[in-house]
Amino acid sequence: MDTRTYFAQVTDGVVTNVRVVSREFLDANPERYPGTWVQTFHDTPNKNYASAGWEYLPETENFRPQSPFASWTWANNYWNPPTPKPNEGRWLWNEEELVWVAI
Repeated sequence: MDTRTYFAQVTDGVVTNVRVVSREFLDANPERYPGTWVQTFHDTPNKNYASAGWEYLPETENFRPQSPFASWTWANNYWNPPTPKPNEGRWLWNEEELVWVAI
């Protein structure tokens, strides 16, 4: 049975490394894998696969990327703009004016 899985090294709440390794191997090699390692899921609904630089959210045991803009909020496992993006056309977010701009 293959017991490999994905683990993220978390330092001060931020992912610094991601490895494919078994929990048993992590536990047996603390000198090789120092610090805190948290399981991350590659194909699990409502869970994000961790990447370096992402924040670890212990209350949900999930990970989130850095916010694309200061005005956006985290909800439903995604960063969301203050106003929804229009459905038609191509748009870019203008953070200074807090509006979508057609391109």
